[in-house]
Amino acid sequence: MELRVILSQIENENEEEIERLLHEYNTENCRTFSFEQKEEDSRIRLCRALLEVLVRAAQPRCQSTCLETLRILSRDKRVLGPVSTRDGILTLARLARIGPDDPRTDTDKDDKQTEEEQQQEVVVVEALKCLCNVVFNSTQAQQVGADVQLAQGLCAQLQAAGGGAAPHEVSLFSLRLLFLLSALRTDVRGLLRKEPRAMALLTDVLVRALDVRWAGRYEAAPPPPAADPQGPPPIPAQENERTMEALKVLFNITLSDSSDQSLTGQDAEHQLRLLVAIMRHLLLLRTLTEEKTEEVHSHAVNLLSNIPMPCLDVLIDVPVQPGQEECGGKNMAAIQVLLDFMEKRVDRGSNYKEGLTPVLSLLAESSRHHREIRKYIKAKVLPPLKDVKNRPEVGSTIRNKLVRLMTHVDMGVKQSAAEFLFVLCKESVDNLVKYTGYGSAAGLLLSRGLLGGGRGETQYSEDEDSDTEEYKEAKPYINPITGYVEEPGANPLEEMTEEQKEYEAQKLVKMIDQLSRQQLIKPMGVRKDGTLAPLEETIAACRDHSSDCDSD
Repeated sequence: MELRVILSQIENENEEEIERLLHEYNTENCRTFSFEQKEEDSRIRLCRALLEVLVRAAQPRCQSTCLETLRILSRDKRVLGPVSTRDGILTLARLARIGPDDPRTDTDKDDKQTEEEQQQEVVVVEALKCLCNVVFNSTQAQQVGADVQLAQGLCAQLQAAGGGAAPHEVSLFSLRLLFLLSALRTDVRGLLRKEPRAMALLTDVLVRALDVRWAGRYEAAPPPPAADPQGPPPIPAQENERTMEALKVLFNITLSDSSDQSLTGQDAEHQLRLLVAIMRHLLLLRTLTEEKTEEVHSHAVNLLSNIPMPCLDVLIDVPVQPGQEECGGKNMAAIQVLLDFMEKRVDRGSNYKEGLTPVLSLLAESSRHHREIRKYIKAKVLPPLKDVKNRPEVGSTIRNKLVRLMTHVDMGVKQSAAEFLFVLCKESVDNLVKYTGYGSAAGLLLSRGLLGGGRGETQYSEDEDSDTEEYKEAKPYINPITGYVEEPGANPLEEMTEEQKEYEAQKLVKMIDQLSRQQLIKPMGVRKDGTLAPLEETIAACRDHSSDCDSD
């Protein structure tokens, strides 16, 4: 379909012919995502012409066809000039019914829609899709969206629709547009964080999508028993889609630095605790497929990572149901789901940065702030040590897998794994080395200034870990560097004379000196505070200390 033919018909203002030609163009290009540059000017003219048609009092059927064409064209960043203007964005926003004055958001309306209402719903959905594409692909549109307060309008739309009672696709793409605006514009994110109704509205979306029934202030009632041995019925596909979009928006809103006080105070804390209760409920549910279950749980993990740690007591402060894990009278069902989720991500063997580090950080921080969580996870991940004949990184237990990650090439991944194990060991260097070996732990200890031993800054309970008899018997023979009992090997120094030993020692000194002079290595020592420093500095510090002792 040639664009000049469409443009000529648009000039003639023949709606039926416009609709026919555009429908043909849409059919041809519905799967087109890259466009030839030679027709760029024609596509820009078509975008401008389509906006003019939409401004006119066109019929819903013609409007939806025009919007579908505009959605296809908006995949090309180079032609968005006419649409990214204030008039263009406001035109699409009007067709998307963004704002509180939509007469069709009444939740008490009859379920039976007339044909005209169905056509109007298609117009709203297509307009929202266009806005999503335009905002995603155009920084100018992002600025205009912020200026005309699109995000506030979407919140008003959600409120008018009763927190998600609108048709599925209208709610879905409204949430997706709100996510894009809050992800791409820090000012929009800040405004939504300070908007009192924003978080409450999104919480209501989750309550409706997940069919939450409150059994207590921060306790969602467990789903009714099901005949299916796998558990309660899965979350339906549409509800799961809306849930994930709402979680992504909430992640953006709750993402703030320590200087931001928007989420402090009793009201904000109450709202955050409600979210934690809903996340706990969500973690105990499943979707239609294992892949989708893992995806929605991943969004739940990301959101929980943003919530202040004291609020996470809601995860465990619920009555223990039959068959659920518990520790110290606290319900650990959700924590067990998080542990299973973490192990799945470890076993995947790829995408550790985005897939694994968030849940490791969440488990580490929650363990640091909540004693029962730490004790439960410690029992699962670092049970009393019995196997001392194999390297800590060799094996199929979760401990073995995490120790392997402590030497991962990605600094963030290995730091997260080491920090998690360190917290489980109550930030005790001796305990960490016992479970991982000094070699695997050296990177973390160096960054913490604990190469010389000691503890981290966090205060933990005084309960002591009990060692197994197997560990006590083998402890004198464990190599602290590798973390296991090595098979005795031949000592190369046994058959050497003292002169040969002296010769080899001098030879080694010369080799180290040569490498040092060539700046291939830099000999280091450990300061008294456990941090590394050049060897000359540490030697000089030792001499000064000896001199002070002698003078005393």
